[in-house]
Formats: sequence, C-alpha cells, structure tokens
Amino acid sequence: MSQHDAPDEPGSDEGAGASERREVVVPLRLYKTITVFSTLIAVAGILGGFIVLDVATDSAQADVSDVSIGFSLLGIGMIAFGALTYAFSTRFQTAGMGNAKDDTDEHSDNG
Repeated sequence: MSQHDAPDEPGSDEGAGASERREVVVPLRLYKTITVFSTLIAVAGILGGFIVLDVATDSAQADVSDVSIGFSLLGIGMIAFGALTYAFSTRFQTAGMGNAKDDTDEHSDNG
C-alpha cells in the first residue's frame, strides 16, 4: 500500500469524489524543460489553429458553401492539441512543490 492509499491520512481524497488526477514528481531541471517546451507547443498550436481557422473561414466572412471543411477541422484540431498539451504538462511537479488545497490553515503543533 503506497502513501496515497491510506484513507486515514489528513488531506486524503478518499470518499471525497475528487478526480483521479495524479502528479508526476520529476527533478527541477526536467520540470523546467517540460514547462518551457509544453508552453511553446501549446501557444504555437493554439495560435496556429486560430490562424488556420481564420484562413478557412476567410476571416468569418465566407459563405457556408465557401468554408474549407478540411482547414477548419485542422484548425480546431490544432487548438485542441495545444490545449491538451498544456493540460497534460500541469501534471508534472518537483519534489518541493505541493498542492495548495491540501494545505491546512493551522499546523498540528499549533497550540
């Protein structure tokens, strides 16, 4: 049984209906690399997707029959890929990072 499986620990999500989000602990150097490149990929994907979608719809001025379905789907796919890349990258953290929602306002030695 790992430390995340113990139901009697404070901050345990058992029975709370919390999502099954799992953080991946990596060294600081790898965390920085993941953060930089995933952000670059996400920004390029989202901006590129909007540009492709804009071209496909002729700046939203094209008639429905003139819209390029292939480019529209490509643009939407690029936007989704950029968003998913960023969302996936948020799973990584370093050993010293914690989750603010797991912190308590008062410490157990307070008092």
